[in-house]
Amino acid sequence: MSARSRLSSWLTRTPRARLALLLSAPLLWLGLAYIGALAALLITALWSTNAFTGQIERVWTLDNIRIVLTDPVYRAVTFRTIGVAVLVTLIDAALALPVAFFMAKVASPRWRPLLVAAILLPLWASYLVKAYAWRSMFGGGGLIDWLGAPFGITSPGYGLTATVCTLAYLWFPYMVLPIFAGLDRLPGSLLEAAGDLGARPGRILRTVVLPMVFPAVVAGSIFTFSLTLGDYVAVEIVGGTKQFLGNLVYDNIGAASNQPLAAAVGLVPVVVMIVYLSLSRRAGALEHL
Repeated sequence: MSARSRLSSWLTRTPRARLALLLSAPLLWLGLAYIGALAALLITALWSTNAFTGQIERVWTLDNIRIVLTDPVYRAVTFRTIGVAVLVTLIDAALALPVAFFMAKVASPRWRPLLVAAILLPLWASYLVKAYAWRSMFGGGGLIDWLGAPFGITSPGYGLTATVCTLAYLWFPYMVLPIFAGLDRLPGSLLEAAGDLGARPGRILRTVVLPMVFPAVVAGSIFTFSLTLGDYVAVEIVGGTKQFLGNLVYDNIGAASNQPLAAAVGLVPVVVMIVYLSLSRRAGALEHL
């Protein structure tokens, strides 16, 4: 028997070895493209920039990390970014729950594919087109001013309100779909049994639906939270003078030409997401992705 035949026979008898061989290439790519990039980010954050030449000096220092942790400006931007990410996630969850429940439990099977397509439809449009559409609505004389004029309501203008509304709209489909999948797996017999036992709709929602669908909500929040945490384009378009962590990274790489400090700032959302993913895993959310 040739070596090739013996190898084929051995792989046939050992499914785990066959699986490991199949996964070796994608895992190697993941290690180089993702873990390697994170390692490079950490190493760059430990370097410094020459104040006169602007060249990177490969001398180990913790100055960049200390600046990010202690400087009031960087702390304020960090708390602002995390706060907006939490707010966007809560808004999307509150809006997505009734929409997903209607899609999964109220709409007929004939209409469900159309409703899913309607939720996905905004994703077919350009990110910039949607962001600039919200900019035109919040701008002076825009749609908000026009609709609110009879009631004496004016647009709040560019700032945190416009940023939250824009990001909540952009990431809304990423929250709806996991919740819809979780509700679709929820047996209708549980809702019927709760109703037969005398539970009112509000109590059914609190005691049956929400505990069962909570991991799916957390799964959707991974998308909305992480995407908001790293966004900087929408903030540039509708955020006015407000900055997020992504804007600080962009400014330090571009105008300031300080890549080590930009890498140190970029480590903040990475660390936040590692903590968030570990908490999500405990909630069983990763099974709903």
